[in-house]
Amino acid sequence: MLQIGVSGHELTARERDWLQHDACAGVVLFARNFASKAQVAELTHAIREAAPRPQLIAVDQEGGRVQRFREGFSALPPLSGFDQLYRRDADAALALARDHAWLMASEIRAAGVDMSFAPVIDLERGNRAIGNRAFSPDPQVVAAFARAYVGGMHEAGMAATLKHFPGHGSVPEDTHFDVAVDDRSLDELRASDLVPFAAGIDAGADAVMMAHVNYPQVAPEPAGYSPRWIGDILRGEMKFRGVVFSDDIGMAAAHSAGGTRARVEAHLDAGCDVVLVCHPQMVEDALHALEGRKSNTMALAGLIGRGALGWDGLLADHRHGEAKARMASVPIATQDAGATSGAINVGDVA
Repeated sequence: MLQIGVSGHELTARERDWLQHDACAGVVLFARNFASKAQVAELTHAIREAAPRPQLIAVDQEGGRVQRFREGFSALPPLSGFDQLYRRDADAALALARDHAWLMASEIRAAGVDMSFAPVIDLERGNRAIGNRAFSPDPQVVAAFARAYVGGMHEAGMAATLKHFPGHGSVPEDTHFDVAVDDRSLDELRASDLVPFAAGIDAGADAVMMAHVNYPQVAPEPAGYSPRWIGDILRGEMKFRGVVFSDDIGMAAAHSAGGTRARVEAHLDAGCDVVLVCHPQMVEDALHALEGRKSNTMALAGLIGRGALGWDGLLADHRHGEAKARMASVPIATQDAGATSGAINVGDVA
């Protein structure tokens, strides 16, 4: 199955044709697709009307520099500020992170979008793609926040996606632009980067997004192309039963598999359920790659958002105003290792 990107504020005739394809399971929205709350609501309605089956509509609305919808939405602080609060009062910091999750998810659901790809549970260890998008360099602290954030998203009726498995934060390279290689052993990864993923899975996370990072001591190919990482470790050892997304196949580190068709096939053969094709110019080739291949787009039905209030109902909810006000207490670092990352670009999934 594919989740695709579209070009602008309205669907083109060609994009409507893409949505008719049996392998098209949904759409990922970016800043290029957003002008206002009303416009994005019309766009999501048009996507659902154009498709013959339910479509999963997603966005990256993490907060900080990775927040695709801005005007009319709460300004969400980046996650790194929660670490400082945790060191002062762990329980208060976790409650605030849960509010951050609920606020983000409630507003996205009110806009007619099913899910944000969140939370980031990579470790904050200087990666140029991650930077202040991560909670902390400490895996146990990130694990605690993973549980809280998944809970807050679920309270808002939104599925939670843990990213980027098995951990993108401990290498410097930004996979939007460069190949990234992590030479640690599986035992080292189990004791660090995998700790938050185990916690998030235990908390009931619904999906996982794979990293385009290569871990050669574990498998020869990048994690998203690796049956060992997806089948043996994520699904086998860690007992994850939810949906596995690739990261965007337009990113530089995804090119190792070959052209568009080869990337799609490599992800699916490795065990990914959904391949993200975020650049519209790649969608035609990606759809052709799935001709004759069976797709079960209904398998994503469990990720489609539940119980949205709509904007009027949400704004009338006292929790919305209180949670929005509390976000001002989250400190924002003046330096961000990922400030020039491709994750900030409107064409890239984060």
